[in-house]
Amino acid sequence: MQEPIPFSKSVRHRSLQARISWGDQVVTVGGDATVRVQSMTNTNTADAIGTAIQVKELALAGSELVRITVDTPESAKAVPYIREQLDKMGVHVPLIGDFHYNGHRLLTDFPDCAKALSKYRINPGNIGKGDKHDKQFAQMIEAAIRYDKAVRIGVNWGSLDQELLARLMDENAQRPHPWDAKQVMYQALVTSALESAELAERLGLPRQQIILSCKMSGVQDLIAVYRELARRTDHSLHLGLTEAGMGTKGTAASSVALGVLLQEGIGDTIRVSLTPQPGEARTQEVLIATEIIQALGLRSFVPSVTACPGCGRTTSATFQELAMQIDDYLRYQMPVWRKQFPGVENLKVAVMGCIVNGPGESKHADIGISLPGNGEAPAAPVFIDGQKAVTLRGDNIAKEFHDIVENYVHQKYAVKA
Repeated sequence: MQEPIPFSKSVRHRSLQARISWGDQVVTVGGDATVRVQSMTNTNTADAIGTAIQVKELALAGSELVRITVDTPESAKAVPYIREQLDKMGVHVPLIGDFHYNGHRLLTDFPDCAKALSKYRINPGNIGKGDKHDKQFAQMIEAAIRYDKAVRIGVNWGSLDQELLARLMDENAQRPHPWDAKQVMYQALVTSALESAELAERLGLPRQQIILSCKMSGVQDLIAVYRELARRTDHSLHLGLTEAGMGTKGTAASSVALGVLLQEGIGDTIRVSLTPQPGEARTQEVLIATEIIQALGLRSFVPSVTACPGCGRTTSATFQELAMQIDDYLRYQMPVWRKQFPGVENLKVAVMGCIVNGPGESKHADIGISLPGNGEAPAAPVFIDGQKAVTLRGDNIAKEFHDIVENYVHQKYAVKA
């Protein structure tokens, strides 16, 4: 007898759990916590209102941590006001300060900024050279200890510590069989992250409050480095393909790289570093990140809509329009529905275009509709929980199905008194 095919399931990399807090709000990262979605604003942080509005948009789209640039005294002064505006709007999302070059000064000179942030991002390659490096790094770690903040030590291959890279290149030259330049680069990224984490611990920052990342822009490069990082440390890991690009290129590259690592159980937070196309909302990077996690079956963020791709059997764009309307409607409702209807994110809807796969796929969904294809009777059977419930006809099929979906949500997911 043949053995059953095992369900493909990722086994999480065993990592420590960090607590990212502000006030009485806490988001956990790593350990037994689920994979978290992170994003970053592209506003001028000194514009407190504009930045707060974009943070809110990202949070409503599903971002659970939002990073903001803190690069000038003006932006540092604005951070407490951004936090205040978010709290007034009821947007309970932690803010991460992104520091380069002058973070040691800003965290020291603007204590209200240091307190308002929930986490600091430090790039070891951009915090000073020579004797200044460790001193300025220590100032930032001391601020994190003083205000009980988590720290992400984020190494980027575009801003790698050149002194460390030179040291490793010299060591490599002494090997009987030297590595190629790419292997030395990989080693430099991992070494930079681990040595910086060790220094932070020696300075007194709790090990579990340190999150590591080693970002690269090549898919295979990223996968190789994170596999090695996961093998050598139990720190929580933040994933991201840096400078992924825009449009389909950035989406595909990020999906492949992060999908492989997440399936292997590597990664505790992710960000899709997508370049927005002209006029495109910043929230697109959040939608893609949530779709990657949901496609892997790790979490559900919004109800899923299975839709027919269309072929010669379909005679109109009706199923496409209906699928888009339902998908847009469900996403639009989620900020409210998350509170009113717990579990609604697990809802599965099918919108199919003909009789070939329509009825079968509809039965697998919570609610499904099989629209008539070429030569089929002008009728659309609707299936609810696997059973045929009603057949829709006429010019109002879309609205009637829309109403069926909404009624189903209210009946199935409403909190019982």
